[in-house]
Amino acid sequence: MSNRTDVRRVLDTVKAEGRTALTAPEGKVVCEAYGIAVPKEGVATSAADAAKIATAMGFPVVLKIVSPDILHKTEAGGVLVGVKSAEDAQKGYDTIIANAKKYNATANVLGVQVQEMLTGGQEVIIGAVTDPVFGKLVAFGLGGVLVEVLKDITFRLAPATEADALSMLDGIAAAQILKGVRGAHPVNRDALAKMIQNVSQLIADYPEIAEMDLNPVFATRDGAIAADVRIVVNFSPAPARYR
Repeated sequence: MSNRTDVRRVLDTVKAEGRTALTAPEGKVVCEAYGIAVPKEGVATSAADAAKIATAMGFPVVLKIVSPDILHKTEAGGVLVGVKSAEDAQKGYDTIIANAKKYNATANVLGVQVQEMLTGGQEVIIGAVTDPVFGKLVAFGLGGVLVEVLKDITFRLAPATEADALSMLDGIAAAQILKGVRGAHPVNRDALAKMIQNVSQLIADYPEIAEMDLNPVFATRDGAIAADVRIVVNFSPAPARYR
């Protein structure tokens, strides 16, 4: 389990390398340091390695490209979902590496992330942005493709209180979905609110984090887990005008 010293180390490394974004494994370190639950995962550097990690983890798994130069992994053909065997994991590794090189021939490819595949529950998004006027804002809304279609998102200043976080859950137009509709179980509101608070505290503690997306977060009656993490940094942010 990582701690907040690890967050500083990760950000210092990103700055020293002149990067503007964290890799997925770096994002996992940051999330774990702030109590943000993420799936089991490992990084493979060969096809055989991918098969070994996936087999130990248990199928199905998700494969994702790991490169600081490829932020939009799906667009690059760098994501495979529902990989069900060691053979498929090996083939998937080779496919993802080939797709990444085709997408960006000069990309620094560090390997392929092998991740536990999450299913069930309601997909939501929790994130953060830097507003030029108000500074750090934490965001919440429905996840997956719905966030692009419905734009049903609420915002609060960071760091957010527990009351702020709970009010965000009720602040989206589709709030009823979180309470369970058509026989679906309601989500664990306390777990979601805590994740919102933790994200907001993270971005308040580290102003160089310009953007953060946890999308999707799988919310169930038992808890909430962030399946994908994207963190963008800016080491010379402008101060907010109003706080």
